[in-house]
Amino acid sequence: MTLDTPADLPGLPEDAAGRGLHTRASLAADLARLGVVPGGTLLVHSSMKALGYVPGGTVAVAQALLDAVGPGGTLVVPTQTGDNSDPAGWSRPPVPEAWWPVIRAETPAFDPAVTPGRHMGALAEQLRTWPGARRSNHPTTLFAAVGARAAEVVAVHDLDSQCGERSPLATLERLGARVLLLGAGFGSCTAFHLAEYRVPGAAARTTHAGAVRTPDGGRRWATWEDLDVDDEDFERIGEAMVRTGVVSSGAVGDATAHLFELGAGVAFATRWMSADR
Repeated sequence: MTLDTPADLPGLPEDAAGRGLHTRASLAADLARLGVVPGGTLLVHSSMKALGYVPGGTVAVAQALLDAVGPGGTLVVPTQTGDNSDPAGWSRPPVPEAWWPVIRAETPAFDPAVTPGRHMGALAEQLRTWPGARRSNHPTTLFAAVGARAAEVVAVHDLDSQCGERSPLATLERLGARVLLLGAGFGSCTAFHLAEYRVPGAAARTTHAGAVRTPDGGRRWATWEDLDVDDEDFERIGEAMVRTGVVSSGAVGDATAHLFELGAGVAFATRWMSADR
């Protein structure tokens, strides 16, 4: 695609908040310099605030990412629904215990078409609602995809495998996807959770809960067993992985971005957890 906007904006000053001005075209050029290639599949974690000022905001950033991967590429974002969970475990903020039965009884059933992915960032929510977006069918820990392989990415997501071998993360690994941390830290790297399923004892099993749809179109409060995944050490894993040279790092807009093969990241996290967790 040919864009009228120049790929860089030389000589323009920062604003009073210290932000640079970046466009759809300049961001797409930055992504190409980082190593994003047409036809690729990207699992994206992002911080809009880190990018600087972008005319058009999340729409322009989504367009830049789609320009970078081209019509044969695919973008994937986490769209988790943390509000659809047992309120007994909420801590940010907690709610009164007297509310718990009401929340369990009244939370609407998860619907991939309408349930928002709160707390996952503005860009993830933008891509969740993008024309043609597809979403995995898990009531709490799910992914949205846009592009050529979107349907394949989200096709399998079992209830008791939120980030495991029967989730979009394993599908992304099989497809040779890469992870793009766009101003986000390694603590956001969902792919590392797949390693927890491969290292015995890396994470404990626990009971999960949420409102799900019934075959007749109703809703029920369901419980199931799965790993209690934990990202507390993901920043340390990422820092150690950077030192191995498998991560491409550079500027995209104002942000520091990191790009790496998802499979290599999962393999590194598996070794790290086996030795150090």
